[in-house]
Amino acid sequence: MAFLDDDFLLGTQLSRELFHEVAENLPLVDYHCHLHAKEIYEDPNFDNIVDAWLTDGHNYGDHYKWRLERANGIPERLITGDGDPWDKFMAYAQTMEQAVGSPVYLWTHMELQRYFGIREPLTTKTAKSIFDQTNEQLATPDFSRRALLRRMNVKIVCTTDSPEDNLEYHDQFAKEGESFRMVPAFRPDAALNPTAEGYGDWIGTMESVCGKPINDFSGLVDALRDRVEYFHQHGSRLSDHAVDVVEFAPATVENLDAIFSKARAGLYLDRHEQAQYRAALLLELMRIYKDKGWTMQLHLQASRNNNSTAFRKLGADTGYDSMADNSVAAPLAALLDQAQSSNILPRTIVYSLNPNDYMAIATDLGCFGGDDRGQLQLGNAWWFNDTVTGMRRQLEVLAETSLLGNAVGMTTDSRSFLSFPRHELFRRVLCGLLGDWAAQGIIPDDKEYLAPLVRAVSYENALALFES
Repeated sequence: MAFLDDDFLLGTQLSRELFHEVAENLPLVDYHCHLHAKEIYEDPNFDNIVDAWLTDGHNYGDHYKWRLERANGIPERLITGDGDPWDKFMAYAQTMEQAVGSPVYLWTHMELQRYFGIREPLTTKTAKSIFDQTNEQLATPDFSRRALLRRMNVKIVCTTDSPEDNLEYHDQFAKEGESFRMVPAFRPDAALNPTAEGYGDWIGTMESVCGKPINDFSGLVDALRDRVEYFHQHGSRLSDHAVDVVEFAPATVENLDAIFSKARAGLYLDRHEQAQYRAALLLELMRIYKDKGWTMQLHLQASRNNNSTAFRKLGADTGYDSMADNSVAAPLAALLDQAQSSNILPRTIVYSLNPNDYMAIATDLGCFGGDDRGQLQLGNAWWFNDTVTGMRRQLEVLAETSLLGNAVGMTTDSRSFLSFPRHELFRRVLCGLLGDWAAQGIIPDDKEYLAPLVRAVSYENALALFES
């Protein structure tokens, strides 16, 4: 089989039929990514392939690629620094020669094929030709930010936005009649991190945005409810939370008001107080999401900014995060049980960066919900798990513990406008898995029988998240 030919990862006739005849040309719904609304609205071109792929001057960059380059001994000047674009590109080509088997190697070459029509592998020998070809294409109107999304048949793209954001670019974009929708996703991480530096300043910002004082815990909840309503009016139907450590501890109103006052003043909060505050606030947010018919996303088990020297120099999201191994099952079950008991449990997707959690999370989720089809589910293979084996394993666990046909497909979770072939990779893995199961005789070898499931998982279930 040729490298990345039309049938890669599709080892059976059924898998090829399911992909090429059912999944391949379906539109994309990317309900979790980190693209900037301003850039989508203003729609500029990239200066060059390094700008688009590695570091783009807007604090994007691709930390997946950066990690591999550091492992290859590339100096930081040619990764996140001020090195010449050609030198940076050659350094990346050198790294790719060592990267076979990496998901980044696969993504790199899928992106070269799908966006630029370049099928030759990226090596130090081909680097100059590929550098010139991609830069020439990126300078044309067909390669602006929006054009790249249209090229991938994107129907909906969800940006990730803080509660205080005014969503001005979403407003302006919505008036233009573009072929795809750009909608915000509500990410109130700032509210849930009472020990963060500047928490009190953030509360002050929220007071200005909402036009009313926030004097206690209930005032903060009211402000967040106002912002959810504002986001809802702008098309938002999902929230997202980076809950790296799941904790649950009950608290009284008096406890929460006291913790709020200490947090606003920048005073010390012990671990128990932090757990009380976060659990109570998350439950109040779940109540709000339930009322609005939203989907809540929980991203768990990231250990962030592990390299303190690099964090001081480069900041967050620069490639120094890893999987955490905290206990998840018991506190997650306690949180869901409280929400279920209070009838405030919204549609929920739970992701873990640690695949060892998959069975615990999936079986936890199976204990709750039932109001809606697919109300609670294990989220797709995220971050370090976003590999062929990782996606396949997540689908297997979901199928073995719940209903594969209710899965809401893939997201890019990316800061790159060139990352959307990851949806194709997911669809190939899905169709390949179904083909393998059919070959083993454990599901019917019947395209017409399986086609509705493939359409649903690849596209329709994700689209339905926006129908409320």
